[in-house]
Amino acid sequence: MPENPSPSPAPSVPTEGAAIPVEADAPQEIELKLAVAPEHLSRLKSAPVLAGARAVTKTLRNTYFDTPEGDLAARGVSLRLRQSGAKVLQTLKGPSAGAGMAMSRSEWEIPAPDGHLVPQAFTDPTAQTLLDGVDLRRLAPVFSNEVKRWTRTLPLAAGLAVEVAVDQGVTRAADGREEAIAEVELELAAGQDRRVLYDLALALHRTVPLRLEPRSKADRGYALARGELTSAKAVKAGPLNFKPDETVEAALAGVARACLHHMAANEAAVLAGDPSGVHQLRVAVRRLRSALTLFKAILPDAQAAALKAALKGLADAVGPARSWDVFLEELLTPVSAAMPEQESLQALAVAAQGARGRGHAAARAAVSGPGYTELLLTLGRWVDGRCWRDDAPAERLAWLGQPLLPFADAVLTRQRHRAAKRGRHFARLDAPARHGLRIALKKLRYAVDFFREIYPQKGVRRYLERLSALQDGLGHLNDVATMDALIRDLRADLAAAKDVSPAGWDMGAGLVLGWHAAHMAVGEEALCRAVDGFMDADPFWTPADHWPHPPS
Repeated sequence: MPENPSPSPAPSVPTEGAAIPVEADAPQEIELKLAVAPEHLSRLKSAPVLAGARAVTKTLRNTYFDTPEGDLAARGVSLRLRQSGAKVLQTLKGPSAGAGMAMSRSEWEIPAPDGHLVPQAFTDPTAQTLLDGVDLRRLAPVFSNEVKRWTRTLPLAAGLAVEVAVDQGVTRAADGREEAIAEVELELAAGQDRRVLYDLALALHRTVPLRLEPRSKADRGYALARGELTSAKAVKAGPLNFKPDETVEAALAGVARACLHHMAANEAAVLAGDPSGVHQLRVAVRRLRSALTLFKAILPDAQAAALKAALKGLADAVGPARSWDVFLEELLTPVSAAMPEQESLQALAVAAQGARGRGHAAARAAVSGPGYTELLLTLGRWVDGRCWRDDAPAERLAWLGQPLLPFADAVLTRQRHRAAKRGRHFARLDAPARHGLRIALKKLRYAVDFFREIYPQKGVRRYLERLSALQDGLGHLNDVATMDALIRDLRADLAAAKDVSPAGWDMGAGLVLGWHAAHMAVGEEALCRAVDGFMDADPFWTPADHWPHPPS
């Protein structure tokens, strides 16, 4: 096979009416992929945890095919020819069904007739479904890669084995652009316990620094072929499409997995200094911490506490960057627009921008450091391994199998009661108490987001509109209420950094504080009405006061 993509004979079309043999169930590829710096590859191969197993080295040349419109890529499907020595295989892979941070995909690998791509040779009905509707006559090379692969298979206890593949090479697009490859793939070669993948990844990570790579080689090859750089855009949380009769355990796994992927999806944006990326990473962390609270009835207390503490450490590390983003973009901007000639506000902007720069540097350090990878691997292991089952009493295990709807009703009822309790006599509440209400409403909002698809959508949308508007008002109120502390932090930050404070910046801080205090006083009455109105709003769920309960 040539190094660069080159035209290949059009795949032949099977004879109409020909019998289609049915293959056995498609094998599942379950793997964890991690990026490694090229200079660390030798040390990785000699890691103590890999000692003893026989290593095999070979060169793989892969060419990936698709239609000009990218029909296969749009389905999350990849189709390739692989040459290794004299052997040529064709491989079809289905979409990834990610759980935790590991990828699970259907995979079919068969000989390539005469070294050519013949997709009709995939006779398994599921494989045919992946190709159904694609004009196979228009398939052509899109990109290729060539890697030198070093593999070892580690036999483990209880019928488990992991294949370790260390790859170094390059991906090439048809126009000649290239991207280096340096990664390690950990694939379950025997057994189904995915925790061993994470245990091995953590052991390797303690030998050389690794980073999770959620994209397959095909994903990266398509991005290169399309001329797309590594995405550094902020990503919002996606929908969770649960059904009322799904189990509580399925919902817990789905929520945790979605939050974990939300975190990982915003990694690049944080490293690029994108304020929205920092915000979305913090949202992902808060959502996961809230989920640990919402599902507390079925989680071991020590597990939940340890995970929440680790997540709080990450949130605290990126918090200052977000605080200064909000200050500059939402609090200082309207005051500066109203008083454009005020030099003290200009001085304040310079001082705050310096603090924001230091905050973003700290956020980048947190996300690029080894602790972040360890956190993601630990969380992935927890989700994939269903670790909440460890040492769980029998009644808790039984609750895991209960239907989701009554559980969601009880969780939403409990969060609504807590918010109502904290919002009582709102007009007389001080700033810390109002902050407590804001946090309670945030947890209620996350619960609604998690479970919304199992309820009639009209009621959900109406409820969310009122809740979102109230959250916006309370969020701005909190930003203003905490501005004093932020200014104190700025003063200390400037002193610690031995920065030359711009003349008059503290006078500008006083102007910003006064401006927003006056505006909040004007909006106080409307905010009080909004709180009272929301607390009186009818829920879209069936209130339920008792859950969990022993299964009948």
